[in-house]
Amino acid sequence: MTKYLVVLAGSGLGGLLRFATGNWVLSRLDWRYPTGTFLINITGSFFIGLLMALLTEHWEVHPYWRLFLVVGLLGGFTTFSTFEFETLQAVRTGHRSVAVLYVVSSVGFGYLAVWLGSTLGARK
Repeated sequence: MTKYLVVLAGSGLGGLLRFATGNWVLSRLDWRYPTGTFLINITGSFFIGLLMALLTEHWEVHPYWRLFLVVGLLGGFTTFSTFEFETLQAVRTGHRSVAVLYVVSSVGFGYLAVWLGSTLGARK
């Protein structure tokens, strides 16, 4: 039961951080491109890569830390379902080029971010 509460606590905090970060970005940038979700997904990808490398290769911590930080916090922080919906909305409103750019850049930069985080975290 405790592991479920650990994930619940992390995902609640991650969701709150996602909401606050998205609103903060939106209040500063009035772009058609969904910049808040994009930045959240890229930073989340980086930190998932970094933390998984650190947790599996360098740090000896209780397994609940992985559940809290990676599954909960970063799982709640990243926004794949929001990403998909925003892509659909861009297509529905006639902004197909924005939708294609968003998908390609999110996947490309997301992969680069998780690779970079993992590479940095794996360094000895």
